[in-house]
Amino acid sequence: MSDTESTTYEGFTAEERAAMKEHAQEQKKAARRASRADKAAEAERDVLAKIAEMTTEDRIMAERVHAVVTANAPALAPKLWYGMPAYALDGKIVCFFQSAAKFTSRYATLGFNDPAKLDEGAMWPTAFALTEVTAEVEERIAALVRRAVG
Repeated sequence: MSDTESTTYEGFTAEERAAMKEHAQEQKKAARRASRADKAAEAERDVLAKIAEMTTEDRIMAERVHAVVTANAPALAPKLWYGMPAYALDGKIVCFFQSAAKFTSRYATLGFNDPAKLDEGAMWPTAFALTEVTAEVEERIAALVRRAVG
């Protein structure tokens, strides 16, 4: 090992700790909501508010992803998940948008979790890098989310 490599675990990054705190706050807030309709409406408002807070590039992509997901997979319910816009089916996160700024990455990510029905043999992608949401990218996202909810 070189002198620059560490052999000790440094723990979670500040960004990871912040995401975990956001998730805990989201869970508490969701538990306090009254009716199912109130929960859904407030959850979508939370998602839109989180998108509005993003940097310009991330916000533009997140707005387009949100529009495509909600139009093509109306069964998915928008909600926040670790401070990210996410879309759930029966309470389980199917897909999410992670802004590039979230973990100081060079690209945003459209990710899919286990409930997404994207299986293709023994190996398939579960996350996609996004640098721009063009008409072609919107078509691919639409096809993926339709397939994910199967």
